[in-house]
Amino acid sequence: MYFVDRSVAVIKPKQPFADWLNGVPDNDMELSLDSLRADCTVILIPEFDEPEEGVSHIDDIAQRLFEMELATWYEDKSLWPTDRSLKTFWEWFDVEIHSMVIDTVDDELENTPLDD
Repeated sequence: MYFVDRSVAVIKPKQPFADWLNGVPDNDMELSLDSLRADCTVILIPEFDEPEEGVSHIDDIAQRLFEMELATWYEDKSLWPTDRSLKTFWEWFDVEIHSMVIDTVDDELENTPLDD
């Protein structure tokens, strides 16, 4: 096992995200908040000494995270909410930040850039 020089953030949808998703005209399934929160996005963030540093990093990338979460469900941006401000991000998502990351796999990590 190996310590990883990163912290981790778990992005968890809140009710406004579920309401948006269930209100999209093309959506033919009703998803509960519990089901949306059962398997969430986890991102690596820089190591930090204070939890506030992790929150500050999330603030810096919140718009990209917001759009990534929306695109996970619908790539058609016309279906996305128009207000994707930092305030709305925090209204739509809980973020858990954890300082310790341990890699239990001996294989090399692969980094593949996300398409922007």
